Amino acid sequence: MALDATLQPSASAAVRSAPQRPVTTEAPWVRRALITLALVFLALVLFLPLVAVFVEALRNGVSSYLSAITEPDALQAMRLTLTIAAIAVPLNLVFGVAAAWAIAKFEFRGKALLITVIDLPFSVSPVIAGFVFILLFGTGGSLQPLAQWLGIQIVFALPGMVLATTFVTLPFVARELIPLMQEQGTGDEEAALSLGAGGWRTFFLVTLPNVKWALLYGVLLCNARAMGEFGAVAVISGKIRGETNTMPLHVEILYNEYAFSAAFAVATLLALLALLTLLLKTVLEWRFAGDIAATRRGH
Repeated sequence: MALDATLQPSASAAVRSAPQRPVTTEAPWVRRALITLALVFLALVLFLPLVAVFVEALRNGVSSYLSAITEPDALQAMRLTLTIAAIAVPLNLVFGVAAAWAIAKFEFRGKALLITVIDLPFSVSPVIAGFVFILLFGTGGSLQPLAQWLGIQIVFALPGMVLATTFVTLPFVARELIPLMQEQGTGDEEAALSLGAGGWRTFFLVTLPNVKWALLYGVLLCNARAMGEFGAVAVISGKIRGETNTMPLHVEILYNEYAFSAAFAVATLLALLALLTLLLKTVLEWRFAGDIAATRRGH
């Protein structure tokens, strides 16, 4: 034992004096080749297509571009897209927080099944999701009498498009929150409850502040996905021009009518919304980097 105690300080000193080796042992040319390959891949599949969209949109001049994005059908498609996102995102926000809270903070029968159901939209084609809602609420569907009794038109109308979009975007908020909440455990909530705080007070003052960044990222991703959804909405909406066309559907119609410049003009709006989402996420990460790092260190 005495010998071990004598060797420990010298071993620690040897470790401290040893030269620091790089984390990776690849040759410099290998690292440069991998970085170059990644940049070339991004240029081919991301940057060049994005630039091409804007070039084609402005091919006939700025006046033609402005005319394409301000014509009545385009404006209606923008309003409908924003309306669907404004309804579907809050629905998924509430569901995602509730599901993540239940999964991370409680043990109950069927927990594994709930996690599987949350991931289901990732594995089901959006087109199939649209057909499922038509089978449920369309003519002869099992839920059509309920919709008629409530006086709500689901198929080829806004409610059906909201349902389809909500289904497709359902996992985004929950999947951002579940890992973080599981890592945090229940210690903070138990401490708050022991001090006399109620359930809702504990949630708003303890749980929610601990996950606010993951929640924000989930909402941003959910919103971007909702505004860009095509497959499920295309099936359930019927693609009625001027009535049930969202921006992605309007782009397809214009392209099929060989109005390429107009189609690319509307597509630039979708691209700008995606870039705005990415920019907002980046700015928030930069502005609140210290708070985010502190939250991660604390848990």
